[in-house]
Amino acid sequence: MDILSRSFRSALTFDDLFGEKKVMFSDILKLEATVKLYEEIKDPIKLNKALQDFLEDYNASNAIKMNLVFFEDAVLHLIKILRTLRQPRGNIMCIGVGGSGKQSLIKLSSHVYSMTFKQIEIVKGFNDQSFRDFIKELMFETGVNPKNISTSFTMTDSQILSETFLEDINNVLNTGEIPNLMLPEDKDKIQNDVRPIVLEMKLVDNPDTLAKVFVDRVRTFLHICLCMSPVGDDLRVRCRKFPSLVNCCTLDWFSSWPEEALLYVSRSFLKDVELPSDDLREQLAQICSQVHTSVDKVSERFWDELRRRVYTTPKSYLDLINLYKNQLAKKRHEMNTNKNRLSNGLKKLDNTNQNIAELKVTLEAMKPELEASNVKLKETLEVVNRDKAVADEKERLAMIDQQVVQQKAAEAKVVKDDADEDLARALPILKKAKTIVDALDKAAVGEIKAYASPPAAVIMTMEAVVTIF
Repeated sequence: MDILSRSFRSALTFDDLFGEKKVMFSDILKLEATVKLYEEIKDPIKLNKALQDFLEDYNASNAIKMNLVFFEDAVLHLIKILRTLRQPRGNIMCIGVGGSGKQSLIKLSSHVYSMTFKQIEIVKGFNDQSFRDFIKELMFETGVNPKNISTSFTMTDSQILSETFLEDINNVLNTGEIPNLMLPEDKDKIQNDVRPIVLEMKLVDNPDTLAKVFVDRVRTFLHICLCMSPVGDDLRVRCRKFPSLVNCCTLDWFSSWPEEALLYVSRSFLKDVELPSDDLREQLAQICSQVHTSVDKVSERFWDELRRRVYTTPKSYLDLINLYKNQLAKKRHEMNTNKNRLSNGLKKLDNTNQNIAELKVTLEAMKPELEASNVKLKETLEVVNRDKAVADEKERLAMIDQQVVQQKAAEAKVVKDDADEDLARALPILKKAKTIVDALDKAAVGEIKAYASPPAAVIMTMEAVVTIF
Protein backbone atom coordinates (compact mmCIF):
# COMPACT_ATOMS: atom_id res chain seq x y z
CA MET A 1 0.00 0.00 0.00
CA ASP A 2 2.94 2.33 0.72
CA ILE A 3 4.51 1.58 -2.66
CA LEU A 4 1.17 2.20 -4.41
CA SER A 5 0.70 5.54 -2.74
CA ARG A 6 4.30 6.67 -3.38
CA SER A 7 4.82 5.35 -6.92
CA PHE A 8 1.34 5.66 -8.40
CA ARG A 9 -0.20 8.27 -6.11
CA SER A 10 -3.06 5.84 -5.63
CA ALA A 11 -5.96 6.66 -3.39
CA LEU A 12 -7.00 3.01 -3.05
CA THR A 13 -7.44 1.72 0.46
CA PHE A 14 -6.59 -1.69 1.85
CA ASP A 15 -10.24 -2.78 1.75
CA ASP A 16 -10.51 -1.70 -1.87
CA LEU A 17 -7.79 -4.17 -2.84
CA PHE A 18 -8.02 -6.97 -0.31
CA GLY A 19 -11.58 -6.76 0.94
CA GLU A 20 -14.58 -8.80 -0.15
CA LYS A 21 -14.74 -7.11 -3.54
CA LYS A 22 -12.09 -8.63 -5.81
CA VAL A 23 -10.07 -6.38 -8.11
CA MET A 24 -10.26 -7.53 -11.72
CA PHE A 25 -8.42 -6.14 -14.74
CA SER A 26 -8.84 -7.30 -18.34
CA ASP A 27 -9.37 -6.15 -21.90
CA ILE A 28 -12.11 -8.60 -22.94
CA LEU A 29 -14.93 -6.07 -22.63
CA LYS A 30 -13.58 -4.10 -25.61
CA LEU A 31 -11.84 -6.65 -27.78
CA GLU A 32 -13.35 -5.12 -30.92
CA ALA A 33 -11.81 -1.73 -30.18
CA THR A 34 -8.75 -0.58 -32.13
CA VAL A 35 -6.88 0.11 -28.92
CA LYS A 36 -7.51 -2.70 -26.44
CA LEU A 37 -7.35 -1.12 -23.01
CA TYR A 38 -6.30 -3.26 -20.07
CA GLU A 39 -8.71 -1.71 -17.60
CA GLU A 40 -10.37 -2.42 -14.30
CA ILE A 41 -13.68 -4.23 -14.54
CA LYS A 42 -16.06 -2.64 -12.07
CA ASP A 43 -19.30 -4.16 -13.33
CA PRO A 44 -19.34 -7.94 -12.69
CA ILE A 45 -22.75 -8.27 -14.41
CA LYS A 46 -21.34 -6.83 -17.62
CA LEU A 47 -18.33 -9.13 -17.36
CA ASN A 48 -20.55 -12.17 -16.79
CA LYS A 49 -22.66 -11.30 -19.84
CA ALA A 50 -19.53 -10.94 -21.98
CA LEU A 51 -18.26 -14.34 -20.81
CA GLN A 52 -21.65 -15.91 -21.54
CA ASP A 53 -21.51 -14.47 -25.06
CA PHE A 54 -18.03 -15.92 -25.59
CA LEU A 55 -19.23 -19.30 -24.28
CA GLU A 56 -22.22 -19.33 -26.63
CA ASP A 57 -19.96 -18.40 -29.53
CA TYR A 58 -17.58 -21.24 -28.58
CA ASN A 59 -20.41 -23.78 -28.38
CA ALA A 60 -21.75 -22.62 -31.73
CA SER A 61 -18.41 -23.21 -33.43
CA ASN A 62 -17.38 -26.48 -31.74
CA ALA A 63 -18.93 -29.93 -31.80
CA ILE A 64 -18.12 -30.63 -28.14
CA LYS A 65 -20.16 -28.20 -26.05
CA MET A 66 -19.13 -26.73 -22.70
CA ASN A 67 -21.58 -25.92 -19.93
CA LEU A 68 -19.78 -23.48 -17.62
CA VAL A 69 -21.06 -21.46 -14.67
CA PHE A 70 -19.21 -18.20 -14.12
CA PHE A 71 -19.18 -17.85 -10.35
CA GLU A 72 -16.62 -15.56 -8.73
CA ASP A 73 -13.74 -18.05 -8.33
CA ALA A 74 -14.17 -19.32 -11.90
CA VAL A 75 -14.13 -15.73 -13.23
CA LEU A 76 -10.95 -14.95 -11.28
CA HIS A 77 -9.22 -18.04 -12.69
CA LEU A 78 -10.41 -17.13 -16.17
CA ILE A 79 -9.14 -13.54 -15.80
CA LYS A 80 -5.74 -14.85 -14.69
CA ILE A 81 -5.51 -17.24 -17.65
CA LEU A 82 -6.58 -14.47 -20.05
CA ARG A 83 -3.98 -12.12 -18.59
CA THR A 84 -1.29 -14.76 -19.12
CA LEU A 85 -2.29 -15.60 -22.69
CA ARG A 86 -2.46 -11.94 -23.79
CA GLN A 87 1.22 -11.46 -22.90
CA PRO A 88 4.08 -12.43 -25.23
CA ARG A 89 5.82 -15.50 -23.83
CA GLY A 90 2.86 -15.95 -21.53
CA ASN A 91 2.74 -19.51 -20.18
CA ILE A 92 0.68 -20.88 -17.33
CA MET A 93 0.55 -23.95 -15.12
CA CYS A 94 -2.88 -24.62 -13.60
CA ILE A 95 -2.61 -26.78 -10.50
CA GLY A 96 -5.64 -28.58 -9.13
CA VAL A 97 -7.19 -32.01 -8.76
CA GLY A 98 -8.81 -33.56 -11.81
CA GLY A 99 -12.19 -32.13 -12.72
CA SER A 100 -11.48 -28.62 -11.46
CA GLY A 101 -12.28 -27.09 -14.85
CA LYS A 102 -8.69 -26.20 -15.82
CA GLN A 103 -8.90 -27.38 -19.44
CA SER A 104 -12.35 -25.86 -19.97
CA LEU A 105 -11.19 -22.41 -18.85
CA ILE A 106 -8.09 -22.63 -21.04
CA LYS A 107 -10.21 -23.60 -24.06
CA LEU A 108 -12.56 -20.66 -23.47
CA SER A 109 -9.65 -18.26 -22.94
CA SER A 110 -8.04 -19.41 -26.19
CA HIS A 111 -11.34 -18.85 -27.98
CA VAL A 112 -11.68 -15.34 -26.50
CA TYR A 113 -8.35 -14.30 -28.04
CA SER A 114 -8.98 -16.29 -31.26
CA MET A 115 -6.01 -18.54 -30.56
CA THR A 116 -5.46 -21.96 -32.06
CA PHE A 117 -6.07 -24.57 -29.35
CA LYS A 118 -3.77 -27.62 -29.57
CA GLN A 119 -3.54 -30.82 -27.57
CA ILE A 120 -1.70 -34.05 -28.18
CA GLU A 121 -3.81 -37.11 -28.85
CA ILE A 122 -2.48 -40.16 -27.07
CA VAL A 123 -2.82 -43.15 -29.39
CA LYS A 124 -1.29 -46.59 -29.43
CA GLY A 125 2.41 -46.38 -30.23
CA PHE A 126 2.75 -42.71 -29.17
CA ASN A 127 6.36 -42.27 -28.01
CA ASP A 128 9.09 -39.68 -27.51
CA GLN A 129 9.66 -39.25 -31.25
CA SER A 130 5.92 -38.75 -31.83
CA PHE A 131 5.89 -36.01 -29.20
CA ARG A 132 8.97 -34.34 -30.69
CA ASP A 133 7.35 -34.38 -34.14
CA PHE A 134 4.28 -32.75 -32.65
CA ILE A 135 6.36 -30.05 -30.92
CA LYS A 136 8.30 -29.46 -34.15
CA GLU A 137 5.04 -28.91 -36.02
CA LEU A 138 3.89 -26.46 -33.33
CA MET A 139 7.16 -24.54 -33.63
CA PHE A 140 6.79 -24.33 -37.40
CA GLU A 141 3.22 -23.05 -37.06
CA THR A 142 4.14 -20.33 -34.55
CA GLY A 143 7.66 -19.45 -35.70
CA VAL A 144 6.63 -19.00 -39.34
CA ASN A 145 3.35 -17.21 -38.82
CA PRO A 146 2.62 -14.33 -41.23
CA LYS A 147 -0.77 -13.60 -39.60
CA ASN A 148 0.71 -13.52 -36.07
CA ILE A 149 -1.92 -15.95 -34.74
CA SER A 150 -1.04 -17.34 -31.32
CA THR A 151 -1.38 -20.99 -30.37
CA SER A 152 -2.18 -22.33 -26.91
CA PHE A 153 -0.73 -25.78 -26.38
CA THR A 154 -2.46 -27.49 -23.45
CA MET A 155 -1.00 -30.58 -21.82
CA THR A 156 -2.27 -32.50 -18.79
CA ASP A 157 -0.29 -34.65 -16.40
CA SER A 158 -2.12 -37.75 -17.66
CA GLN A 159 -0.61 -37.12 -21.11
CA ILE A 160 2.95 -37.18 -19.80
CA LEU A 161 3.87 -40.72 -20.83
CA SER A 162 7.59 -40.06 -20.39
CA GLU A 163 9.62 -37.58 -18.41
CA THR A 164 11.39 -36.62 -21.65
CA PHE A 165 8.12 -34.88 -22.62
CA LEU A 166 8.61 -32.49 -19.71
CA GLU A 167 12.29 -32.09 -20.55
CA ASP A 168 11.35 -30.84 -24.03
CA ILE A 169 8.64 -28.59 -22.58
CA ASN A 170 11.19 -27.23 -20.09
CA ASN A 171 13.58 -26.36 -22.94
CA VAL A 172 10.85 -24.61 -24.93
CA LEU A 173 9.84 -22.61 -21.86
CA ASN A 174 13.42 -21.66 -21.05
CA THR A 175 15.04 -21.02 -24.43
CA GLY A 176 12.32 -21.48 -27.07
CA GLU A 177 14.11 -24.38 -28.76
CA ILE A 178 14.93 -28.06 -28.20
CA PRO A 179 18.48 -29.34 -28.75
CA ASN A 180 18.95 -31.64 -31.75
CA LEU A 181 15.30 -31.27 -32.79
CA MET A 182 15.76 -29.60 -36.17
CA LEU A 183 17.34 -31.52 -39.04
CA PRO A 184 19.43 -29.70 -41.70
CA GLU A 185 16.49 -29.66 -44.10
CA ASP A 186 14.31 -28.23 -41.31
CA LYS A 187 16.80 -25.42 -40.75
CA ASP A 188 16.80 -24.62 -44.48
CA LYS A 189 13.01 -24.50 -44.45
CA ILE A 190 13.04 -22.19 -41.41
CA GLN A 191 15.49 -19.80 -43.06
CA ASN A 192 13.51 -19.67 -46.31
CA ASP A 193 10.19 -19.13 -44.54
CA VAL A 194 11.43 -16.59 -41.97
CA ARG A 195 13.46 -14.51 -44.45
CA PRO A 196 10.41 -12.42 -45.65
CA ILE A 197 9.56 -11.63 -42.03
CA VAL A 198 13.16 -10.61 -41.28
CA LEU A 199 13.28 -8.36 -44.35
CA GLU A 200 9.97 -6.79 -43.34
CA MET A 201 11.48 -6.10 -39.91
CA LYS A 202 14.49 -4.50 -41.70
CA LEU A 203 17.00 -6.76 -39.97
CA VAL A 204 20.23 -8.19 -41.32
CA ASP A 205 19.60 -11.28 -43.42
CA ASN A 206 22.01 -13.85 -42.03
CA PRO A 207 21.57 -17.36 -40.52
CA ASP A 208 21.98 -16.16 -36.93
CA THR A 209 19.33 -13.46 -37.31
CA LEU A 210 16.95 -15.84 -39.06
CA ALA A 211 17.34 -18.43 -36.30
CA LYS A 212 16.95 -15.81 -33.55
CA VAL A 213 13.79 -14.35 -35.11
CA PHE A 214 12.32 -17.85 -35.47
CA VAL A 215 12.99 -18.68 -31.81
CA ASP A 216 11.65 -15.30 -30.64
CA ARG A 217 8.46 -15.78 -32.60
CA VAL A 218 8.03 -19.30 -31.20
CA ARG A 219 8.38 -17.95 -27.66
CA THR A 220 6.00 -15.08 -28.45
CA PHE A 221 3.19 -16.91 -30.21
CA LEU A 222 3.36 -20.37 -28.56
CA HIS A 223 1.65 -20.31 -25.16
CA ILE A 224 2.19 -23.47 -23.13
CA CYS A 225 -0.63 -24.28 -20.70
CA LEU A 226 0.03 -27.13 -18.28
CA CYS A 227 -2.72 -28.76 -16.22
CA MET A 228 -1.15 -30.54 -13.25
CA SER A 229 -2.51 -32.32 -10.22
CA PRO A 230 -0.97 -31.73 -6.78
CA VAL A 231 -1.91 -35.24 -5.66
CA GLY A 232 1.13 -37.35 -4.77
CA ASP A 233 4.79 -36.47 -5.23
CA ASP A 234 4.93 -36.21 -9.03
CA LEU A 235 4.40 -32.45 -9.24
CA ARG A 236 6.95 -31.69 -6.53
CA VAL A 237 9.57 -33.94 -8.14
CA ARG A 238 8.94 -32.57 -11.62
CA CYS A 239 9.17 -28.95 -10.49
CA ARG A 240 12.51 -29.73 -8.88
CA LYS A 241 13.86 -31.56 -11.96
CA PHE A 242 12.50 -29.00 -14.47
CA PRO A 243 12.67 -25.56 -12.82
CA SER A 244 11.33 -23.72 -15.90
CA LEU A 245 7.89 -25.17 -15.09
CA VAL A 246 7.86 -22.76 -12.14
CA ASN A 247 10.18 -19.96 -13.33
CA CYS A 248 8.65 -19.47 -16.80
CA CYS A 249 5.00 -20.15 -15.97
CA THR A 250 2.31 -18.28 -14.13
CA LEU A 251 1.06 -20.58 -11.40
CA ASP A 252 -2.69 -20.76 -10.88
CA TRP A 253 -3.86 -22.91 -7.98
CA PHE A 254 -7.38 -24.32 -8.25
CA SER A 255 -8.46 -24.87 -4.67
CA SER A 256 -11.74 -26.27 -3.43
CA TRP A 257 -14.83 -24.27 -4.27
CA PRO A 258 -16.15 -22.18 -1.39
CA GLU A 259 -19.69 -22.65 -0.21
CA GLU A 260 -20.82 -19.53 -2.09
CA ALA A 261 -19.50 -20.99 -5.34
CA LEU A 262 -21.20 -24.33 -4.67
CA LEU A 263 -24.51 -22.56 -4.06
CA TYR A 264 -24.07 -20.40 -7.17
CA VAL A 265 -23.43 -23.44 -9.34
CA SER A 266 -26.30 -25.50 -7.91
CA ARG A 267 -28.70 -22.57 -8.33
CA SER A 268 -27.58 -22.12 -11.93
CA PHE A 269 -28.04 -25.80 -12.77
CA LEU A 270 -31.39 -26.06 -10.98
CA LYS A 271 -32.94 -22.87 -12.35
CA ASP A 272 -34.29 -24.68 -15.43
CA VAL A 273 -35.70 -27.60 -13.42
CA GLU A 274 -39.48 -27.50 -13.03
CA LEU A 275 -40.21 -27.35 -9.29
CA PRO A 276 -43.27 -26.40 -7.26
CA SER A 277 -41.69 -23.25 -5.78
CA ASP A 278 -38.53 -21.15 -5.67
CA ASP A 279 -38.24 -21.90 -1.96
CA LEU A 280 -37.93 -25.61 -2.72
CA ARG A 281 -35.38 -24.82 -5.44
CA GLU A 282 -33.26 -22.89 -2.95
CA GLN A 283 -33.47 -25.74 -0.44
CA LEU A 284 -32.34 -28.22 -3.10
CA ALA A 285 -29.39 -25.97 -4.00
CA GLN A 286 -28.37 -25.83 -0.34
CA ILE A 287 -28.76 -29.61 0.04
CA CYS A 288 -26.41 -30.18 -2.93
CA SER A 289 -23.83 -27.90 -1.33
CA GLN A 290 -24.20 -29.56 2.07
CA VAL A 291 -23.85 -33.07 0.60
CA HIS A 292 -20.66 -32.06 -1.21
CA THR A 293 -19.10 -30.37 1.83
CA SER A 294 -20.11 -33.26 4.09
CA VAL A 295 -18.27 -35.69 1.78
CA ASP A 296 -15.23 -33.40 2.03
CA LYS A 297 -15.36 -33.63 5.83
CA VAL A 298 -15.78 -37.40 5.79
CA SER A 299 -12.89 -37.76 3.33
CA GLU A 300 -10.66 -35.82 5.73
CA ARG A 301 -11.71 -38.12 8.55
CA PHE A 302 -11.09 -41.10 6.25
CA TRP A 303 -7.55 -39.81 5.69
CA ASP A 304 -6.95 -39.24 9.40
CA GLU A 305 -8.10 -42.72 10.37
CA LEU A 306 -7.05 -44.91 7.44
CA ARG A 307 -4.45 -42.72 5.64
CA ARG A 308 -6.27 -43.08 2.34
CA ARG A 309 -7.23 -40.13 0.17
CA VAL A 310 -10.66 -39.68 -1.39
CA TYR A 311 -10.95 -36.54 -3.48
CA THR A 312 -14.09 -34.56 -4.20
CA THR A 313 -13.70 -32.31 -7.22
CA PRO A 314 -15.91 -29.71 -8.86
CA LYS A 315 -16.68 -32.31 -11.51
CA SER A 316 -17.98 -34.71 -8.86
CA TYR A 317 -20.19 -31.87 -7.58
CA LEU A 318 -21.56 -31.29 -11.08
CA ASP A 319 -22.07 -35.04 -11.44
CA LEU A 320 -24.05 -34.99 -8.18
CA ILE A 321 -26.37 -32.26 -9.51
CA ASN A 322 -26.73 -33.99 -12.88
CA LEU A 323 -27.46 -37.28 -11.12
CA TYR A 324 -30.28 -35.62 -9.19
CA LYS A 325 -31.66 -34.01 -12.36
CA ASN A 326 -31.50 -37.30 -14.28
CA GLN A 327 -33.12 -39.25 -11.46
CA LEU A 328 -35.79 -36.57 -11.08
CA ALA A 329 -36.54 -36.71 -14.81
CA LYS A 330 -36.58 -40.52 -14.73
CA LYS A 331 -38.94 -40.70 -11.75
CA ARG A 332 -41.19 -38.02 -13.21
CA HIS A 333 -41.34 -39.99 -16.43
CA GLU A 334 -42.27 -43.15 -14.49
CA MET A 335 -44.86 -41.21 -12.49
CA ASN A 336 -46.36 -39.66 -15.62
CA THR A 337 -46.44 -43.07 -17.30
CA ASN A 338 -48.25 -44.62 -14.33
CA LYS A 339 -50.50 -41.57 -14.07
CA ASN A 340 -51.44 -41.82 -17.74
CA ARG A 341 -52.01 -45.56 -17.43
CA LEU A 342 -54.24 -45.05 -14.38
CA SER A 343 -56.04 -42.14 -16.09
CA ASN A 344 -56.66 -44.25 -19.19
CA GLY A 345 -57.97 -47.09 -17.02
CA LEU A 346 -60.31 -44.76 -15.17
CA LYS A 347 -61.54 -43.28 -18.46
CA LYS A 348 -62.26 -46.77 -19.78
CA LEU A 349 -64.10 -47.67 -16.57
CA ASP A 350 -66.11 -44.45 -16.80
CA ASN A 351 -66.95 -45.12 -20.45
CA THR A 352 -67.94 -48.67 -19.56
CA ASN A 353 -70.24 -47.45 -16.77
CA GLN A 354 -71.84 -44.96 -19.16
CA ASN A 355 -72.34 -47.71 -21.76
CA ILE A 356 -73.89 -49.97 -19.12
CA ALA A 357 -76.27 -47.21 -18.02
CA GLU A 358 -77.28 -46.55 -21.65
CA LEU A 359 -77.80 -50.27 -22.20
CA LYS A 360 -80.01 -50.44 -19.11
CA VAL A 361 -82.18 -47.60 -20.43
CA THR A 362 -82.37 -49.29 -23.83
CA LEU A 363 -83.30 -52.61 -22.24
CA GLU A 364 -86.07 -50.97 -20.21
CA ALA A 365 -87.43 -49.36 -23.37
CA MET A 366 -87.28 -52.65 -25.26
CA LYS A 367 -88.78 -54.76 -22.46
CA PRO A 368 -92.41 -54.69 -23.84
CA GLU A 369 -91.13 -55.62 -27.26
CA LEU A 370 -89.10 -58.43 -25.73
CA GLU A 371 -92.18 -59.74 -23.87
CA ALA A 372 -94.27 -59.66 -27.07
CA SER A 373 -91.46 -61.39 -28.89
CA ASN A 374 -91.34 -64.06 -26.18
CA VAL A 375 -95.11 -64.73 -26.54
CA LYS A 376 -94.75 -64.93 -30.32
CA LEU A 377 -91.75 -67.15 -29.89
CA LYS A 378 -93.70 -69.54 -27.66
CA GLU A 379 -96.51 -69.75 -30.20
CA THR A 380 -94.05 -70.36 -32.98
CA LEU A 381 -92.37 -73.01 -30.86
CA GLU A 382 -95.70 -74.85 -30.37
CA VAL A 383 -96.31 -74.81 -34.15
CA VAL A 384 -92.81 -76.08 -34.71
CA ASN A 385 -93.32 -78.87 -32.17
CA ARG A 386 -96.54 -79.98 -33.92
CA ASP A 387 -94.89 -79.89 -37.29
CA LYS A 388 -92.00 -81.81 -35.87
CA ALA A 389 -94.36 -84.61 -34.65
CA VAL A 390 -95.87 -84.88 -38.13
CA ALA A 391 -92.44 -84.87 -39.68
CA ASP A 392 -91.28 -87.58 -37.27
CA GLU A 393 -94.25 -89.80 -38.25
CA LYS A 394 -93.55 -89.29 -41.94
CA GLU A 395 -89.93 -90.05 -41.31
CA ARG A 396 -90.89 -93.31 -39.58
CA LEU A 397 -93.07 -94.37 -42.54
CA ALA A 398 -90.33 -93.42 -44.94
CA MET A 399 -87.91 -95.59 -42.98
CA ILE A 400 -90.31 -98.57 -43.32
CA ASP A 401 -90.62 -97.98 -47.10
CA GLN A 402 -86.89 -97.68 -47.31
CA GLN A 403 -86.47 -101.08 -45.64
CA VAL A 404 -88.93 -102.66 -48.10
CA VAL A 405 -87.15 -101.08 -51.05
CA GLN A 406 -83.81 -102.29 -49.73
CA GLN A 407 -85.21 -105.85 -49.39
CA LYS A 408 -86.58 -105.77 -52.98
CA ALA A 409 -83.27 -104.43 -54.20
CA ALA A 410 -81.46 -107.27 -52.48
CA GLU A 411 -83.78 -109.87 -54.11
CA ALA A 412 -83.37 -108.20 -57.51
CA LYS A 413 -79.63 -108.31 -57.06
CA VAL A 414 -79.77 -112.05 -56.42
CA VAL A 415 -81.78 -112.55 -59.65
CA LYS A 416 -79.40 -110.29 -61.54
CA ASP A 417 -76.41 -112.20 -60.24
CA ASP A 418 -77.96 -115.54 -61.44
CA ALA A 419 -78.69 -114.05 -64.84
CA ASP A 420 -75.17 -112.69 -65.05
CA GLU A 421 -73.82 -116.17 -64.29
CA ASP A 422 -75.96 -117.74 -67.03
CA LEU A 423 -74.98 -115.00 -69.42
CA ALA A 424 -71.37 -115.54 -68.59
CA ARG A 425 -71.72 -119.24 -69.45
CA ALA A 426 -73.68 -118.54 -72.65
CA LEU A 427 -71.47 -115.82 -74.05
CA PRO A 428 -68.54 -118.09 -74.97
CA ILE A 429 -70.95 -120.51 -76.70
CA LEU A 430 -72.62 -117.59 -78.51
CA LYS A 431 -69.29 -116.27 -79.58
CA LYS A 432 -68.24 -119.65 -80.85
CA ALA A 433 -71.56 -120.15 -82.71
CA LYS A 434 -71.26 -116.67 -84.21
CA THR A 435 -67.84 -117.56 -85.44
CA ILE A 436 -69.08 -120.76 -87.04
CA VAL A 437 -72.10 -118.97 -88.57
CA ASP A 438 -69.80 -116.35 -90.04
CA ALA A 439 -67.86 -119.22 -91.63
CA LEU A 440 -70.95 -120.74 -93.33
CA ASP A 441 -71.24 -120.42 -97.11
CA LYS A 442 -73.73 -121.41 -99.80
CA ALA A 443 -72.27 -124.87 -100.25
CA ALA A 444 -72.84 -125.71 -96.59
CA VAL A 445 -76.50 -124.71 -96.87
CA GLY A 446 -76.88 -126.85 -100.00
CA GLU A 447 -75.33 -129.77 -98.16
CA ILE A 448 -77.93 -129.52 -95.40
CA LYS A 449 -80.72 -129.38 -97.95
CA ALA A 450 -79.44 -132.57 -99.57
CA TYR A 451 -79.96 -134.66 -96.42
CA ALA A 452 -82.92 -137.02 -96.76
CA SER A 453 -82.78 -137.80 -93.11
CA PRO A 454 -80.70 -134.97 -91.30
CA PRO A 455 -78.85 -135.65 -88.05
CA ALA A 456 -80.44 -134.75 -84.75
CA ALA A 457 -78.16 -131.74 -84.24
CA VAL A 458 -79.18 -130.27 -87.63
CA ILE A 459 -82.84 -130.79 -86.83
CA MET A 460 -82.49 -129.05 -83.45
CA THR A 461 -80.66 -126.12 -85.02
CA MET A 462 -83.26 -125.72 -87.75
CA GLU A 463 -86.07 -125.82 -85.24
CA ALA A 464 -84.38 -123.01 -83.28
CA VAL A 465 -84.02 -120.94 -86.48
CA VAL A 466 -87.68 -121.48 -87.32
CA THR A 467 -88.61 -120.42 -83.78
CA ILE A 468 -86.57 -117.25 -84.07
CA PHE A 469 -88.07 -116.34 -87.44
